Amino acid sequence: MNRHLHRIHRADEIVFGRSADLRPSEVDRAMRFLSHAADKGVLWWCVAALLGLVGGRARRGAVRGLLSLAMASGLANGILKPVFPRRRPPARAWTNVLRGVPIPRSSSFPSGHSASAAAFTAGVALESPAAGAVLAPLAAAVAYSRVHNGVHWPSDVVAGLVLGGAVASGTRRWWAVRTEDPAELGRAVDAPALPEGEGLLVVVNPESGPESVDPSEEIATALPQAHVRALDTDHDFAAQLDAWVAEANPRALGVCGGDGTVVAVASAAARHSLPLAVFPGGTLNHFARDAGVAEISDTANAVETGHAVLVDQAVVHTDVEEPAPFLNTASLGGYPDAVRLREKWQPRYGKWPAAAAAMVRILSAATPLAITIDGRPVKVWMLFVGNGRYSPADQVPMSRPAITDGLLDVRYVRADRRASRPRLLFAAATGTLGSSRVYVRSLVPRLTVRVNGAPVALATDGEVVADARRFEFRTEPGAIAVYRPQS
Repeated sequence: MNRHLHRIHRADEIVFGRSADLRPSEVDRAMRFLSHAADKGVLWWCVAALLGLVGGRARRGAVRGLLSLAMASGLANGILKPVFPRRRPPARAWTNVLRGVPIPRSSSFPSGHSASAAAFTAGVALESPAAGAVLAPLAAAVAYSRVHNGVHWPSDVVAGLVLGGAVASGTRRWWAVRTEDPAELGRAVDAPALPEGEGLLVVVNPESGPESVDPSEEIATALPQAHVRALDTDHDFAAQLDAWVAEANPRALGVCGGDGTVVAVASAAARHSLPLAVFPGGTLNHFARDAGVAEISDTANAVETGHAVLVDQAVVHTDVEEPAPFLNTASLGGYPDAVRLREKWQPRYGKWPAAAAAMVRILSAATPLAITIDGRPVKVWMLFVGNGRYSPADQVPMSRPAITDGLLDVRYVRADRRASRPRLLFAAATGTLGSSRVYVRSLVPRLTVRVNGAPVALATDGEVVADARRFEFRTEPGAIAVYRPQS
């Protein structure tokens, strides 16, 4: 062991010495700046803010990157440095005043700057490989700056990089990476090919998606013969849709909006036996992404070629309302209450801050929900029902690999187990949710839930639709033909 350590230290001295002997240049100024900028992770917080403005996968990467950075920095500086003390490189008299930075008093092993740089960049790369590739040279420069400025041995930097990468990779155990791959759908079916959209009625929700984007113009450009109508959000969607179908007698229905709008138009398509064209135009576009139509042009091409596949639709019957169809998810417990609180706070604070605050508020004050699931009494904190199979099976669901086979993905968190909430948090943090006795998951074609008490709220596809005591969930396999480009 001592022989290996001696070899490592000898290699450190050689590499460090060659770096120290480099002739003065503008690189010295850049290395000094980067080293200071990365102090306390300030550089990476600024990068995260920029990624947040980009949105999408880059924004998710920024969140994962910051969490990875916090964990790696805490592990490197709070645990490994005290446990493995190592002297810093000897102070040097630099010939260039731009060279070097003050030498910290903490242990040299491992490099906290390198660990933070690697953790943030790897965390970003897990969600957005393109953004991670752009950041990789910056992370490498920050790591090297610690050697160039004389405060770390090269092996300290290598250890920090390995540590940061491992921590970021380890986040996948408790926070799965959401795949962008489309879901597996049903068999291909014949659908009318509509050149330039002739015979297509497209329904657009003008209140969905970013305010600065009007998808109607792009749809009209891609399919100039399509009939595009804007929903009146103050009136019943189903009545408007049925009236427009009777008036226009279309050969297919199209929809552009959020998940709530999509499910309303999908239900109309099923009622009138029409194929459905989904144009991504909402904030999250869950169903459009899973159906394999990431761009409006994708849907337009499928409409003109007439390529469509069957997808399952789910429906829930209650004891107080008409059946409520859903394409993505339904839930009981804390989530519907959080949706209602979010809608109340959203005009004042905006959607995302209101959603986060509402979820924290509801879960902190949650009480167990006594229900009977297919005749079995149980107390739960929350019940999730997905249309199709969601992934991963042993973590919080993040993506949907299949919307076929007529299955519901049912998950719930038991509240009748001792210390259920701490156990749930521990299992989620350690990636052992699948083996936890407080987390239950099953795949079934139908599900009956009875509430043993006052009526509770039901949310489907992000919208609260009813307060009831009895719920019957079931799938309708291959209920809707959806235009999808050929792969």
